[in-house]
Amino acid sequence: MSHDALINSVEEWLVDQALGSPSIVHMYEEVCERLFTIGIPVVRSMVSWPTLHPLIEVETAIWQQGQPVVLEQHHHREEETEQWLRSPLKHLLDSKLGLMRRRLTGPEAMIDFPLLEDLRQEGYTDYLAMATEFEIPRADEDMPSGIMISWSSSRSAGFSDTDIGALRRIQRNFAVACRTVIQARIASNITETYLGRYAGSEVLAGQIRRGDGVRTKAVILYSDLRDSTALAETMEGDDYLALLNDYYECSASAAIDAGGEVLDFIGDAVLSIFPLSGSFTFDTAIKAASAAVTDSIARKQQLNRARRAGGLGEIRFGISCSVGEVMFGNIGVPTRLTFSVIGPAVNAAARIEKMTKGMIADALATEPIARICPENWRSIGYHSLDGMSQPTELFTWHDGKQLQDAVVA
Repeated sequence: MSHDALINSVEEWLVDQALGSPSIVHMYEEVCERLFTIGIPVVRSMVSWPTLHPLIEVETAIWQQGQPVVLEQHHHREEETEQWLRSPLKHLLDSKLGLMRRRLTGPEAMIDFPLLEDLRQEGYTDYLAMATEFEIPRADEDMPSGIMISWSSSRSAGFSDTDIGALRRIQRNFAVACRTVIQARIASNITETYLGRYAGSEVLAGQIRRGDGVRTKAVILYSDLRDSTALAETMEGDDYLALLNDYYECSASAAIDAGGEVLDFIGDAVLSIFPLSGSFTFDTAIKAASAAVTDSIARKQQLNRARRAGGLGEIRFGISCSVGEVMFGNIGVPTRLTFSVIGPAVNAAARIEKMTKGMIADALATEPIARICPENWRSIGYHSLDGMSQPTELFTWHDGKQLQDAVVA
């Protein structure tokens, strides 16, 4: 098979990948292995691509012949690292040249970046970096709008002109496949960030019409910040926003870490559920939700110790934990929907949480919760809830020692 035919075979394979949903890392590893197999003298490579994610800004994969690919995820940085500022890829990005080549040995050698000296000492002879741009959503406009790949060779003569031409062709096709994957992942990141894992996956699977959804039993967690109106009126805007985010770290993050779904931020209230489907059974959902309550209270106590030490006021909130049937799906108008839960059980959860205001309780739960997790709940008798005809037995959270950091009106 001729050289062009071999390159064409790799390009055709990449077209097939672009029509599917491949992993960028696996696809990249296969591309590098195929290039090495057909005689392109690539023995080390690195690819970098941007993403749109609340925590991750850039992903990087490094391939070395005979070794598995290493994936690195770079979080949003407050300041650029010295390593990045002095890297060939940063120079490629700033110069907007699209291609940069450095011979690492011989009379034409140019070692003008620390990385190149490292590569030269490791036995590499030639370094090629290329950028392929395409439109992609990204949080930082200074980040590349496509992919950047470096190719390194250890052959004494380095890359030939034919090799460089082949790499440019392959990288262009690889970029097309990458763009397909990155866009799909960004859509998944956005829906998961704003809707939660389960709701996001349901929307991406096609549940986008009003009324789409299911009835299911779920453990419901409902928390609400105390004195929020007074806090909003007396605090500077930035300080109040910081306080809210601290509160959400206590309430929402505790639910997410326990495997729950945060479905709504209703002002300063947080609605989370543990649906009795998929990985959760009745008992495991209740245990996970009860653990989330304990974690949430522990986070609040730790946060308040730090706030007291800094001369700040404490954060106070109440939590309810109950079980009931909910309607889980799309509500709203056809052109503006939200994915949430509705039903009498959700209303009851909000009313139970309100009762923590007048009781010495961080959290209140109903009987099914206390029955499965008796170590953390103690009965405080039957109480009437607004809109409910029969009194409900409520249980207050305790840590086995004494009530701490109680919620007060």
